[in-house]
Amino acid sequence: MKNKRGRGLGVVFAIVVGAMIGMGTMLHAAENVEPVVVTASKLPRTPGNVTQKVDTVDSERLSGIVSGHRNVADWLIYQPGVFANVLSRNDANWGSVGGLSQKYNTYMLEGLPIDVFVEPQSLEVLTFDRMEVQRGPAAVLYPNYLGMDFAGNQSPLTGTTNILLKERFDKAQTVLDASYGSYATFGARVLHQQPVGNVHFFLGGGVEDSDYTNYGTKDSWLNMIDDPEYQKTKFYGKATWFIDGDERHKVSVFAHRTDHSGDAGRPKRGFNHAYWTLQSAYQLPLDETLTASFKLGYRNYDRSWQEDNYPKDLSLREENGVRQEIIPGDVSLAFEHWGGSVLTVGGDFQTAAYKTYTNPGVRTVTNDADAVLYGVYAQEELVWGRTVFRLGGRYAYTKHDVDLLGGLTPEEDSASWDKWLWSAGVRHHFLDNLAAYANVGSSFVAPSIHSVGGTLKSSDRGVPGKDGRLPNPDLEPESGVGADLGVDWKVWKNLSFGVRGFYNKVNDQIVQVVVSQKPSQAQDINAGDTTSMGVELETSYKPVDWMRWFANYTYTDTEIDNDKDPDMDGAEVPFVPKHMGNIGVDLDLPYDVKVSVFLHMAGRIYDSTSKQNRNRFSGYEVLNAYVEKLLLKKDTTTLSVYGQFYNLTDNDYEMPWQFQDPGFAFTGGVKLVF
Repeated sequence: MKNKRGRGLGVVFAIVVGAMIGMGTMLHAAENVEPVVVTASKLPRTPGNVTQKVDTVDSERLSGIVSGHRNVADWLIYQPGVFANVLSRNDANWGSVGGLSQKYNTYMLEGLPIDVFVEPQSLEVLTFDRMEVQRGPAAVLYPNYLGMDFAGNQSPLTGTTNILLKERFDKAQTVLDASYGSYATFGARVLHQQPVGNVHFFLGGGVEDSDYTNYGTKDSWLNMIDDPEYQKTKFYGKATWFIDGDERHKVSVFAHRTDHSGDAGRPKRGFNHAYWTLQSAYQLPLDETLTASFKLGYRNYDRSWQEDNYPKDLSLREENGVRQEIIPGDVSLAFEHWGGSVLTVGGDFQTAAYKTYTNPGVRTVTNDADAVLYGVYAQEELVWGRTVFRLGGRYAYTKHDVDLLGGLTPEEDSASWDKWLWSAGVRHHFLDNLAAYANVGSSFVAPSIHSVGGTLKSSDRGVPGKDGRLPNPDLEPESGVGADLGVDWKVWKNLSFGVRGFYNKVNDQIVQVVVSQKPSQAQDINAGDTTSMGVELETSYKPVDWMRWFANYTYTDTEIDNDKDPDMDGAEVPFVPKHMGNIGVDLDLPYDVKVSVFLHMAGRIYDSTSKQNRNRFSGYEVLNAYVEKLLLKKDTTTLSVYGQFYNLTDNDYEMPWQFQDPGFAFTGGVKLVF
């Protein structure tokens, strides 16, 4: 394979950015307005009034990020400590946050949990107002998620990402976007947003059709003999009623549907996935200081895929599938008191139904289970002069009822766990522009049915053609503690620096390990006690109105402590690079040209906890660019053309499970706003 690593690219790019810094310091500085965040307290707060580190990725920044895989994880890899391997446009995102598997960093939709692996493939970014990325433990105000599938149940030990949708509009507006690019990929999106009295709504949809390309390594188990084509359609809408025009008194309803179908490069390796994400919310101000909130959601994931008899022949062998239905809900009461302090109390629940099946001619259910989760929580954020103190606790309960496990009725068909969780934090402002913070908190995760039951039978281990997840009925639950310590320094209103150290420890951590490359088999195991620690360095600067740049670096050290297994003892956590870095710049140039250039760099990773059998994957760099030219601007109408350049150095780096990034891809499009 030819060398496409792009050696020296990071150095060259750093020199270019350095030149921009020098040029920018001689020019007039523009003032930045501090954003408002809601994730840390469930109420709008400025980041300086919460103890946690919360970053905001707004819609303007999102528009300049190139996603080569059409996955929300692509928009987050430029945050410190975030690593993601999105395997392909047809597969989920895998990776780590804070030195642990990404299942320890939950996703939420406006405060209710969603799946770390499903919704990032499904949700339309055009509907986002912003994403709030909270780093550090968040398991008091927010619960685990009963994901059950993929890497199992999910916990906010290392943080959480909260997606906030568009909500209030000044005027009616329609966005039409059509694009065409590499792999004969055609895309079209429409979004209409409008206020009607006190009701504000958006409605839209999109379609993408592509021949795509082989995303497997040479001699991969994927064995593609044709292009892995796919089709994806989305429909979405939200309505918010601001009762009596009051910003605090409102009702909202949101619905999102995605259908994703195609094949994996052979005639009888088709797939068909359907995802529903529904959500409703009601916020009621009881008086000037007391606010009640009610939220209810519905998530439905229905995935099916085919397996053939390759290499013997291309006939259909069987069809497999998984169906999940999760209903999350939350009720909370926030009391603002004593000069900006906030007391939040509440309760939440989830119900989950999980079923897997195989159909080699006769449909057979292999796993069938239900689960319930509920919790009650309280948190006080006390503002005392220049210091914010935070203390909170949660009682968490989880129960699994299992009818079938691996096709058999289990001897123990019910299990439950309960745990008291806690969290504390402090932020002190030495100066108006200089603050230090520290946070610590606990978490608890029960093993998911998918982790225990797998998608294969134990007897399928090593059998050719049997690709999937092996069962492990002996899995134990895991618990953990996370902590961070950091400093935020805003040198000027347009120049900021930050440093954050983190420490996370999980007992009996459940990790997914690669058991076999051919067949492609994995299994979840308890890896013993796992420790991750590291440091994040970051800076951002807006020297002039037309330029903004950022850079960050993360160092992470991980270790697994398992005295019972010498092969695992002392190993690194899978999917965790020791070194990561990002550099990016946004430019508003003359002649109405907008340019965004982002460089992402990640060090080597391993795919297993076994020191003898694991595979090592080299580090890589990915350089992306977004260019947009405004052609027409008249009254409220604009017409522009754009180009998205993914992986400019054509770096076809390898990923676990014999996947490979296809390399350079281009998308060109036209956008009409009126």
